Amino acid sequence: MKIAIITETFLPSTDGVVTRLKEAIKYLQSQEHQVVVIAPDLGVKEYEGAIVEGVKATKLPFYRSKEFSLPQRKVKGLLQKHNPDLVHVVNPAIVGVSGVYYANKLNYPLIASYHTHVPKYLDFYRLYPFKPLVWWYFRKLHNYAHVNLCTSQAIKSELDEKNFHNVNVWDRGVAVDHYHPKHKTKEMRERLSGGKPENKLLVFVGRLAPEKEIHKIRPLLDQRDDLSLAIVGDGPVKDELEYTFEGTNTVFTGLLHGEELREAFSSSDALIFPSVTETLGLVILESMASGLPVIAAKSGPTMEQVEDGKTGILFENENTDSMIDAINRLEDEVLYKYLCKNARAEAEKHSWQKPSEQILDYYHETLRVFGENEEYSTKKSKVKVTE
Repeated sequence: MKIAIITETFLPSTDGVVTRLKEAIKYLQSQEHQVVVIAPDLGVKEYEGAIVEGVKATKLPFYRSKEFSLPQRKVKGLLQKHNPDLVHVVNPAIVGVSGVYYANKLNYPLIASYHTHVPKYLDFYRLYPFKPLVWWYFRKLHNYAHVNLCTSQAIKSELDEKNFHNVNVWDRGVAVDHYHPKHKTKEMRERLSGGKPENKLLVFVGRLAPEKEIHKIRPLLDQRDDLSLAIVGDGPVKDELEYTFEGTNTVFTGLLHGEELREAFSSSDALIFPSVTETLGLVILESMASGLPVIAAKSGPTMEQVEDGKTGILFENENTDSMIDAINRLEDEVLYKYLCKNARAEAEKHSWQKPSEQILDYYHETLRVFGENEEYSTKKSKVKVTE
């Protein structure tokens, strides 16, 4: 099978969507399927044998820290050039609009996946009056697809409620051999703790953007001077956050990759996850695989991944006292060791093998639905001719 994946984000960018796509592509290529990736042109031409076709990228006025591709006719030419058996549009929003439009115009089977909860983000950009319009926009795009995917049961329920059709859950996964407690180092702990390795060390990993609600962590550091916080990542509000956390035991590392990121997870004491806007949050599983309990704000997706008192501790969103209490519970050494052990055991259940096999099953399902629709259209047209 030849698959064209059209995505708003790909290498060298690093986020949960890119991680998931990399694993899927590796698996598909290993099964002798052919993958072509159409993505913003950031210089990458190939990945694991898959061709990467770049389309012109630009920085958008409201998000200067990353380049995106606008809708463009070049997508049509690339689809005609490669003539895939199926088109997978990942997070249709900007260039993905071209993917949806031309896949339909050229009559390709189409699957679309929903990874970024943009309507929820509007609450953090003072654009909440536009939420009904944004929901309409994404529903319209996704309902052109023969099959839709999302990454958690909580988001599936929300999309079903909003009348997205044929929505399925694409399971989570983690590189269990890549992330592991064994990567802990004294040097990394010294670096992340700002030279205070004896402190309780919390780590945040992710994009530094308003919807991540990182500012909510500040009261923890005001409450306890024996806490250190490492913020790993980059994004549009980095300068603002540096000002917010000024005078606290906080270290901003910027982006970390590979061995450094593995060490950052393993050398910390817990992951702090304050956001309630995620469709999943793959860093949760990455931290669990590293043997870290997760301290997370309650939301549908976090409650699917974190079992309170077993693999982490959940706190009430927008409730500082609840968050402080969650951190204080880590002082119980017996509980802490129990959480660490269970976190790693839970992560080991979620290698990338199953989600990678699953996406291939969904591709076959898309071909089946497309075939049924074609058969129905043919029958319908014959009836009209007869009449």
